[in-house]
Amino acid sequence: MTETRMRVGLGHDRHRLVSGRRLILGGVTIDYEMGLDGHSDADVLLHAVTDALLGAAGLGDIGEWFPNTDPRWANVDSAIFLQQALREVQNRGWKIVNLDCTIHAERPKLSAYKKPIAHQIALLLNLDPSQVNVKAKTGERVGPVGRQEAIDADAIVLLAGADDPARDAGSVRTS
Repeated sequence: MTETRMRVGLGHDRHRLVSGRRLILGGVTIDYEMGLDGHSDADVLLHAVTDALLGAAGLGDIGEWFPNTDPRWANVDSAIFLQQALREVQNRGWKIVNLDCTIHAERPKLSAYKKPIAHQIALLLNLDPSQVNVKAKTGERVGPVGRQEAIDADAIVLLAGADDPARDAGSVRTS
C-alpha cells in the first residue's frame, strides 16, 4: 500500500486600513475609500495564502522570503509573492489539493467580491475554481477589525505529494 503524503498549512495576516491607498484583496481591487497599509501592495489575503503555502511545505514564512525591510518589495504586487511560493512548493514535490480562505472586515461588505476573489486566486495558482473557497466575516464591531481599523485574513491549504493519487481530488485548470 502506498502512503499518502499530505501537508496542511495555515496562514494569517493583518493590515491597518488607511486613507490614500487602494484596497486589494486576493488580487482584486475593491471599491472603497480606504486601503491597506503595508510595504508591498498590502494584499492581506494573498499574504495569508502565501504563508499557508510556505508553511505547509516547511519553508518558513512570507517575512523570511520577502522581508518588509527589503526595498525590492516596496509597492510590489503580492501576486509575485504567491507565485514564487507556489514555484518553491512545486519544486519540492507538492501540489495544492484545496485552499480555504476567510477575510475579516467590518467594511466594506465583501459578499459580492467573494467569487471574483476566489476566481483570481485560482488563476494565480493554476487551480480549478472549485479548489478555492473564500468566505467573508465581520468583526461584530469588536477589536481592530470591528472598529474598522484593520482587515485580517486567514488561509488554510492542503498539499499532496505530486506523485500522490490524492492530489487529483480537485481537477487542475488546463486553460
